[in-house]
Amino acid sequence: MDGSALRISAQEYASGVEVGFVDAIGVERSGPLACWWGEPFELASPVRSFAAFKGQRNFTGEYWAATSRTQVGYESWVERDAVMALDFDPAVVALASQPFRLTWTDGERERGHTPDYFARLLDGTGVVVDVRPEGLVDEDTAEVFAFTARVCEEVGWQFRHVGDLHQPYRVNLRWLSRYRHGRCDRAPVADRLRDVFAESLPLLAGAEQVGDRLAVLPVLYHLLWRQELSADVMTAPLGADTLVHLASLGHP
Repeated sequence: MDGSALRISAQEYASGVEVGFVDAIGVERSGPLACWWGEPFELASPVRSFAAFKGQRNFTGEYWAATSRTQVGYESWVERDAVMALDFDPAVVALASQPFRLTWTDGERERGHTPDYFARLLDGTGVVVDVRPEGLVDEDTAEVFAFTARVCEEVGWQFRHVGDLHQPYRVNLRWLSRYRHGRCDRAPVADRLRDVFAESLPLLAGAEQVGDRLAVLPVLYHLLWRQELSADVMTAPLGADTLVHLASLGHP
């Protein structure tokens, strides 16, 4: 492909883009994206199945998203980490995997693309997410991503390309995600933790002020997952000396 599709405005192309999807009640639908962009794609079922076979190099599975309280599929550990990060984002209220397939003609041939995720934000904005490590984005993939981004802009969506998460953030997300379920939210302990961390304290020292660490730490990690408590999860693994504080306090 010579990139001619990318030189045409997104507005001209959006009118020619078709979308196919399975809606929230399981009905297959298709038509111009210009007519269907307002559909709640965060509730859509995957448009294709996730392959699993002996000798497969990538790892497929389902991640239970606390955000939407649904199972969200992934086709690799990189995708699993990406959906985990979406679930951790307080601006995200719902998400779905393989939400639709876009088809269009680039002037030479029929093209198609199925984004990895669709997320809905608190303000109602839709977000289309494609997951691919930077080193695996070839010229053709880059053109498809750029075209998808332009079409998303035209219909008022965001487009995000997500690669590998950097190590400390990935490690911390995987740890905190173990405590994302509401069963870890014990109100008396949570209230006490909010009081204790009204000032910035080391994680373990603050937890021990509340009670037995075996009972307190799961609640503390749940509040960190919900970002009611805040800590640096980007630059170093969480540990006993990690400073924790109420999210409303900002960084000490």
